[in-house]
Amino acid sequence: MAIKSEPVTINLGPQHPSTHGVFRLRVTFDGEVVVDVEPVFGYLHRGTEKLAESRSYVQIVTLTDRLDYVASMSNNLAYVRTVEKLAGISVPERGMYLRVISAELQRIASHLMATGFLLNDMGAFATPLMYCFKERERILDLFEMLCGARITLSYMRPGGVFQDAPADFWPALDDFISNMPGYIDDLEKLITQNEIVLARTRGVGVLSDQSALENSVTGPMLRAAGVKWDLRKADPYEIYDRLEFDVPIGTSGDTYDRYVVRILEMRESIKIIEQCLKQLPAGPVRTESPFNLRPPVGEAYSAVEGPKGELGFYLVSDEGIAPYRCKIRAPSFINLTPLKEMVVGWKMGDLIVIFGSVDVVLGEVDR
Repeated sequence: MAIKSEPVTINLGPQHPSTHGVFRLRVTFDGEVVVDVEPVFGYLHRGTEKLAESRSYVQIVTLTDRLDYVASMSNNLAYVRTVEKLAGISVPERGMYLRVISAELQRIASHLMATGFLLNDMGAFATPLMYCFKERERILDLFEMLCGARITLSYMRPGGVFQDAPADFWPALDDFISNMPGYIDDLEKLITQNEIVLARTRGVGVLSDQSALENSVTGPMLRAAGVKWDLRKADPYEIYDRLEFDVPIGTSGDTYDRYVVRILEMRESIKIIEQCLKQLPAGPVRTESPFNLRPPVGEAYSAVEGPKGELGFYLVSDEGIAPYRCKIRAPSFINLTPLKEMVVGWKMGDLIVIFGSVDVVLGEVDR
């Protein structure tokens, strides 16, 4: 005879290490099984889009650093490309190459964080995370050489980048990209065929290709569902059309596929950086433009393939020194849309792992 139980609703967060930020999930359980989930946003809301209306176009670069704060370079790139489209500013070739190198280093750093925290959520406390952090630190060292900062970088500007890379940056970058493939090999030996990882991720938290498309999901989550869509290929920007790289996809759309896609994307990012180094031209890195830009009346939208998906900015100009309106398409926010269907029917421990595999940063969810 089955034992009847009453559904119980609990709050996971907003102060909880497994919510990856100040975020709350109202979860309803029947016994140990999840029957309903309601994400609750807003705890980290800072009014970024409204603040942009009172900042100059160059000053807004610093606001973008604080959206997905583990992918500042990608945020910078999406924003400055929108300003350039709005104001009709061209970018020197060397500046574009430096942007792509920076963006791909940022992708690797972000995926290292996602992988380390996923293992942490499975119960492998601290050690795998620190292992990933060790390599991420090398990327942050490279960023510090580029712009003097490690997290909130503000490296890019409308028209190019803040400054050219110093002489000691290039040997340090060569050393990193020569050693990184071996590190990924070691990481995969520890994780990819680990029986605990397979048991906790294979067939868990499945997101179908149809559901991913219906919910406008992008990035590794979409590609893990088997949809080969990457803005760097589908709508090339900067100099991506000159580079050879693959777009990894999954077959099942489960938690395991999301992990594997991120690992493979790190390998592709290394290939992209190696090609950039071979093709890197001499010349200026930035087109001179006024600090107080006044783009003509109009509107523009531009997006890049960030580590978490399509990151886009929509700007409206009234010919003032600040945007009339600013709207951000944040992939972390949109990728949370199908969370309920991914977790219903699974247990509490699975919920934590599934949510971790989505890889959200609350800075861009709440904005």
